[in-house]
Amino acid sequence: MNRQAQAAVLFLLGAALLHAGFTDLYLRYVKAGLRPMLLASGVVLIAAALATVWYEWRAKKEGHAEPSQPAEHAEPAEHAEHAEHAEHAESAEHGGQEGGHSGHLGHAHREPRVSWLLVLPLLALILVAPPALGSYSALRTGTALQQPYGYADLPADGTLRLSLVDYAGRAIYDRGRSLEGRQIKVAGFVALDRTGAPYLVRMALNCCAADAQPVKIGLTGQIPPVLQPDTWLEVTGTYTARRAKDPVNHGPIPYLDVTAARPVPAPHDPYDESWNN
Repeated sequence: MNRQAQAAVLFLLGAALLHAGFTDLYLRYVKAGLRPMLLASGVVLIAAALATVWYEWRAKKEGHAEPSQPAEHAEPAEHAEHAEHAEHAESAEHGGQEGGHSGHLGHAHREPRVSWLLVLPLLALILVAPPALGSYSALRTGTALQQPYGYADLPADGTLRLSLVDYAGRAIYDRGRSLEGRQIKVAGFVALDRTGAPYLVRMALNCCAADAQPVKIGLTGQIPPVLQPDTWLEVTGTYTARRAKDPVNHGPIPYLDVTAARPVPAPHDPYDESWNN
């Protein structure tokens, strides 16, 4: 890979990062809070590509600007040929080792071919847009529910629109004290275990999709007769003290007593727990 190819790959990779950052594509890879860092990375890569092109152009320009050797100081052709034969003879007398070194000195070193691996993330960004993690990953990963530091105050009346993680935390660690007797709405995608038991799930991110972990709620009550995995639902129901243990990591899974459910479109950010209808 020469310098021009390196600059082209860096520029395209930086442009792909900027495209992902200015659209919703980046949400398939990292959490929303990392968008500024992603855009900054794209700018740095493009700047590096432009700097590489400029330095290469300047080096060529300076090379062409050097004055050529005057004709009167040039060696005659016969003398140059004689000197070349003498050099080869001397190299043969001192063995092939020195000759090997002199041969290496006469050629410029090429950049390692491993640098072509930079093309792989570029192709991944351009050609492959992975879907958001769904029920397949959720059922093979233990719940990531953790006890929060505190709970925000809830409205005194009316239906509670809670994120799935908020409901799960209050149901398990607050024992539903702020949820009893209230109508609750939560949203998530459907996951069905091997027995057909339904769960409502949201994937939580620490940094990026590679470390995504599910938070699960079991559904009981008036569950729709036909449920398709990965379908997004908004579920209305009431708190129930029923709970179970996740078979993967034995983490707690709360339940919601369903009174109504309706399909909803997938959210703008499938990993963003602030989304609620």
